[in-house]
Amino acid sequence: MNTDDILILAVESTAVTASAAVLRGSALLGQTSVTGAMTHSETLLPMCDSLLKSLGLSISDIGLFACTAGPGSFTGVRIGVSMIKGLAYPRSVPCAGVSTLEALAYNLHGVSGDALVVPVMDARRNQLYNAVFSGAGSGERMTRIRNDRLIAFEALMKELDETAPDRPLFFVGDGADLAERRLMSSDFEALKARMRKTPQLLRRQTAYSAGAVGLLDYMDGRAVTPDELLPVYLRMSQAERERREREAGKS
Repeated sequence: MNTDDILILAVESTAVTASAAVLRGSALLGQTSVTGAMTHSETLLPMCDSLLKSLGLSISDIGLFACTAGPGSFTGVRIGVSMIKGLAYPRSVPCAGVSTLEALAYNLHGVSGDALVVPVMDARRNQLYNAVFSGAGSGERMTRIRNDRLIAFEALMKELDETAPDRPLFFVGDGADLAERRLMSSDFEALKARMRKTPQLLRRQTAYSAGAVGLLDYMDGRAVTPDELLPVYLRMSQAERERREREAGKS
């Protein structure tokens, strides 16, 4: 199939924003995003259904399903992955489970090649889900500089301060506001001068970016079957951590 013609249904549910998008190749046909409303389990499927109907399409027209598979909220990640698996399974449609952080970086696709794009998601416990990308990409894909990881704020700022000190940087993600505020109250003076404000519209997770990165994965042969689509967690859930802490206390 010509990838310019493939219809993609993509969803994003890893943070407070629920988003659904339909793409034809890399072209956005329609997108719906809601922040801070009902739970994703209540909103995501109706959003997809409404979006498809508004475009005169049905689920049987979709040739690729995409979702952000993590990191992010454990519940949110599970909702998105489970929904895509369920929609794709009856026809065994290929699926792309993309990195939430890579999809966030794609929001700034086309930014000046010397810029650093720094996705940050608040992971609690004074930690961030983070990766680092360069605006200078190979083809349509941005260049990854750091793998997805959990990192403390201070450690990230120190690393950025020492990395390509003449390059501007953009924060993106639901932790961008937090990172900017903490940076401005820190002693990293040179890093403050390098920071550029990311427009609010480009800070949040979007299903379009998930679909665009999913298409790149599909073209690279990295799509999977519905059975193979799995969530990606960078740490144990809170319930699992508490269980292990209890067990350690007993021992």
